[in-house]
Amino acid sequence: MTHQQRSGPRLSPSGDTEDIDGTGRRGDSGDSGDSGDIDDIVLRLAPRLAYFAGVARTEHVTGAAREMRVPQSTLSRAMVRLEQDLGVDLFARRGRTVSLTHAGRTFHASVERALAEIERAADEVRADADPATGKVAFGFLHTMGAETVPGLLQAFRAEHPRVRFSLVQNYGEAMLERLRAGELDLCLTSPVPDAPDLVARRLDEQKLRLVVPADHRLAARKRVRLAEAADETFVTLEPGYGMRRITDDLCKEAGFKPRIAFEGEEAETLRGLVAAGLGVALLPPPAVPRPGVVELTVTAPRAAREIGVAWLDGHPDTPPVAAFKKFLLSRRGHLLHD
Repeated sequence: MTHQQRSGPRLSPSGDTEDIDGTGRRGDSGDSGDSGDIDDIVLRLAPRLAYFAGVARTEHVTGAAREMRVPQSTLSRAMVRLEQDLGVDLFARRGRTVSLTHAGRTFHASVERALAEIERAADEVRADADPATGKVAFGFLHTMGAETVPGLLQAFRAEHPRVRFSLVQNYGEAMLERLRAGELDLCLTSPVPDAPDLVARRLDEQKLRLVVPADHRLAARKRVRLAEAADETFVTLEPGYGMRRITDDLCKEAGFKPRIAFEGEEAETLRGLVAAGLGVALLPPPAVPRPGVVELTVTAPRAAREIGVAWLDGHPDTPPVAAFKKFLLSRRGHLLHD
């Protein structure tokens, strides 16, 4: 049977939604007119797609209604409205038995794919929220990736062995952007952010060292005032990194502006540049001692950075995120091992 083209797609009043969930609640009955807005038509069609798929599979309205546990009248009205909104006949009707038209078969194939994708997405978000096996999207600084974060995850997984993690290493500002975009649940960062849309908690403090080449004039020392490096060439992280801001601020406090020869993205690369004699750097302690450099304690000004955990204010936590957040907060004061 060839389908008949109706008078043109026109969004119908939502009369079929008056008991679409079996509760008797009626949807918005406002007349949409000849709207060409794709969002409007999707809004109208979406509630009917699962009903359409059920009727298409069984080719029997009463049987489909029984399987989906909805009144047969609701299902019939939904199919009529669906055809009206599309402007085509989807079914050839013979009493309670129906068969798909060519247009119906075309529509059915796409609807089944769409419903399968919705089901997949629903399964994924339910799995991510599962208390025992859910997922945490966790961001942290590059300098914490070699030792601190692996130790944290090992300790947490001792009590939550099946919780999964999506790990992101980046500099502070980039992580906060991803936090605001909903791509991260939590992040360890420095400095501890102070922003109205974020919640942040200080967890620990990490002393910074002045890193100099092994043959440097200060290399025989154990301690140094930062002002003693005022004439040195510095290698630093790029602008936007928390450590860069701290370096600039400490040098300013010490009475000078650092002369910067190289800017990088990773602390261990900077240590390599120092070992090559290309400058000095203010850095947190390494996970493993680096040959070719000497790390000096800075006595003045006080050289340290605060490490904190941040999350988006008002953002609801899934059970695994809540458990990991509680764990991180419990490590306050002993997060790091200098």
